Amino acid sequence: MFRSTFRPLTSAAAAAAATASRRAAVLGSAAPRVSQFHSTARVLIKPGDPLPDTDALMEGSPGQRVNLAEEARKYNSMLLIGVPAAFSPACSATHVPGYASHPRTKEMKAWGETLDPAGQLGIRFFADPTGKFTKMLDMAFDGSAIFGGDRSKRYAIIVEQGKVKSVAVEPDNTGTSVSLAEKVLGPVSP
Repeated sequence: MFRSTFRPLTSAAAAAAATASRRAAVLGSAAPRVSQFHSTARVLIKPGDPLPDTDALMEGSPGQRVNLAEEARKYNSMLLIGVPAAFSPACSATHVPGYASHPRTKEMKAWGETLDPAGQLGIRFFADPTGKFTKMLDMAFDGSAIFGGDRSKRYAIIVEQGKVKSVAVEPDNTGTSVSLAEKVLGPVSP
């Protein structure tokens, strides 16, 4: 399904569009076309949407398939984190201390055991080996130059009562600014 998102025009952009419209009415087809572009990444999943209904994710081993849409209906709230690479400095030292996830089954299990050996943090690690779930969220990017293939953008999605409440996606796909735990969940109190 293709979904287009529109952002409200600023007053300057609205004035430019109105001027172009008046010019087109006077000049007809000779009028120049006005196009608008946005530097923010397009996000298919948005607040109010349910998570994709698929069992493409795996937990622990390839035989343990997980459908996050079904899981989200079981709990009042859920935090879903996407990262481009397990064991990378940004994922392990900056992003993961607040929460973690990654799209590779074998790496996920090892990474989860490394970060939470006693299983006490309540963090579940899922793999998306084919990238199907990630692509359904429109959160995949071509990471061939660095990672050798398609990867997940770094993101954080809060789900409440089975519906997306908020989405934070790193503008450069891999940085750590808008999807950090402090930004998504708020500052940690002493």
